[in-house]
Amino acid sequence: MEIWINPACSKCRSAVDLLEAEGAEYTVRRYLEDVPSPDEIRAVLDRLGLEPWDIARTQEAVAKELGLGGWPREADSRERWISALSEHPKLIQRPIITADDGSAVIGRTEEAVRDALSR
Repeated sequence: MEIWINPACSKCRSAVDLLEAEGAEYTVRRYLEDVPSPDEIRAVLDRLGLEPWDIARTQEAVAKELGLGGWPREADSRERWISALSEHPKLIQRPIITADDGSAVIGRTEEAVRDALSR
């Protein structure tokens, strides 16, 4: 199990605290420092069953600078979104937990983190 976190994020800290409390084996990826490649983003999207616009933080300043809110949300635009997420990792929703069964969840709630733990 791996968790992508921003240590400054309270949801990330809560998710890590819950993983610790449950004695889970996991690795931490500080994705702002260890930026995911486009291939890694594609892989995590497949595991999440989501599209890149589903995990984009569209209220971030960089999103507004890029005009992300106006980008098409369709298959032809998928690679543009993935490139933006890789070039500006702050846009990636957090925390993302990759579960041992090959799936992934966005662990913003205790229920989501527990779901990842049960997989």
